[in-house]
Amino acid sequence: MRLVQLIHYLITSILMAEDSKTNQELDFDPEALRRKYKEERDKRIRPDGNNQYQKMTGEFSSYIEDPYVNDKIERAPFTDKKTVVVIGGGFAGLLAVVRLKDAGIRDIRLIEKGGDIGGTWYFNRYPGAACDTESYVYLPLCEELDYIPKSKYAYAPEIFAHCQRIAKAYNIYDIACLQTDVTGLEWDDSSSHWTIKTNRNDAMQAQFVIMCNGPFNKPKLPGIEGISSFKGHTFHTSRWDYAYTGGDENGDLENLLDKKVGIIGTGATSVQCIPHLGASAKELYVFQRTPSTIDVRANRPTDPNWVKSLEAGWQKERMDNFNEITLGKIVEKDLVMDGWTEIITNLVSLTKYRQQKINPAEIPALMELADFKKMESIRARVDSIVKDPKTAASLKPYYRLFCKRPCFHDEYLPTFNRENVHLIDTDGKGVTSINEKGVIANDHQYDLDCIIFATGFEVGTGYTNRAGYDPIGKHGLKLSEKWANGIRTLHSFHVQGFPNLFVIGHAHGGYTTSYTHSFDVKAKHLSYIIDECIQQRMEQVEVTAQAEQAWVDKIIRVYRNVEKFNSECTPGYYNNEGHSNPLFAQNSAYGKGAIAYFAILEKWREAGNFEGLKFS
Repeated sequence: MRLVQLIHYLITSILMAEDSKTNQELDFDPEALRRKYKEERDKRIRPDGNNQYQKMTGEFSSYIEDPYVNDKIERAPFTDKKTVVVIGGGFAGLLAVVRLKDAGIRDIRLIEKGGDIGGTWYFNRYPGAACDTESYVYLPLCEELDYIPKSKYAYAPEIFAHCQRIAKAYNIYDIACLQTDVTGLEWDDSSSHWTIKTNRNDAMQAQFVIMCNGPFNKPKLPGIEGISSFKGHTFHTSRWDYAYTGGDENGDLENLLDKKVGIIGTGATSVQCIPHLGASAKELYVFQRTPSTIDVRANRPTDPNWVKSLEAGWQKERMDNFNEITLGKIVEKDLVMDGWTEIITNLVSLTKYRQQKINPAEIPALMELADFKKMESIRARVDSIVKDPKTAASLKPYYRLFCKRPCFHDEYLPTFNRENVHLIDTDGKGVTSINEKGVIANDHQYDLDCIIFATGFEVGTGYTNRAGYDPIGKHGLKLSEKWANGIRTLHSFHVQGFPNLFVIGHAHGGYTTSYTHSFDVKAKHLSYIIDECIQQRMEQVEVTAQAEQAWVDKIIRVYRNVEKFNSECTPGYYNNEGHSNPLFAQNSAYGKGAIAYFAILEKWREAGNFEGLKFS
């Protein structure tokens, strides 16, 4: 699931205990905030839930094409056999290849649909795109490659360049099939191999397949009435159209100087690109359904003196420190000291109030009060920056902090002080419709030259739909059929009935805000298993039905601790757009967090008996 799941697992599931402090001491009324949060949530609940979004097919299929490829790579179809095929060239796929090579496995092929490796960071080219986790933690293999990021939070061009740096250092380009979409994956039990078919007429085989399709690889559009009728220009932020806007990832969108631009969506992507749109467009209209939390970013260049102080093992130590803090552990020193660690340190510092020991029964109420206090400071920050009181009021988020992914930015809020920037707050309703001239919201017509959709990616849809292919395992069983009643795995990797197939994703794994850390741990774990198969000359490895069921039961059991919290959150992809779904618990991450999950994997490997797996 996500960070909040661990925090609330740690403190119990009772969120509405009696307040032990007076409103005067707190400077806010907890009960009033609870009512406000509920009102804001309820007005945003839609009967169509996830169906409010539409897929990019038909006339919108161009929205997901690769705009960065100038020349198509010409090659003959592959019909050969490989030991391992890795699907996906983002950080997960790159780390899978690196750790396989570390284990001495060389007969590998990587398949990537983009024109280069990088995955999300190949396609993420909108102005201002950056990671929101500290770059010294987020960018993997920095120490191995003797690379230090340029700033505390790296921008997209540097992150993409780091993906390329990894690929060059580990000779991944030599084994990569770029501009290649997997269209089919089928198991042949007689030969113990998978056949991988692609849009390039490939029919290659592999003994092992690692699926690294990623969670954010398929953009989505809102199902707004009349969306196809607009006569102006449109594009999705995941495929930024610089031919239309001018400029580059650094901004300076000079072609918009005479344009009226509308952007739909105010999530993490919008927070990063809106300052550049506001600086360039003649008029910018920001259509908001729900405001994001905007905390301090305080990005800064890397301190050369700090670099000189680094010792061997510095990145692993920093990654572990970050994970420990953000997953609720009290540590001696915060090495990262950013918005994430500050938030969690305050939320889980259970003895902070009056420096006294706290009765465990009080913890849920104190955690809720700490959350209220943090959100009050975020709302106060809006007032301190945004000059117009009405605009400021609309930009204030009223929900628990981790109901949505927190955002950190120092230029987003000031952008709304520009005379050419207009916040169109739809009071939770969203845009009403689109016509040939522009957007209708709040019963008002907004004539526009361009509409930009910052509406995110498919998350609540089926895994195979997002992947773009449906693996066929033993006896013709499709993965979509296997998971029709919920995801079923062991440790998030293994699926019974699908031997030698491994998934590196988020479901059933341990969540951390630093995705790459989790990817690396999983890559090392899988390379250990695959190497064992090779060394023991085993043709197949498969999870037992009993082990799979036990892990599913554990996932569901742990999730129940935060089910109430999620149901009370404002709608979003974190809680299935506010709709209760019995499969949501089964499809979640391991709720005790990444540290506990990593420990389970390590203990499993140390046991050395490959519990839950059968080899043949």
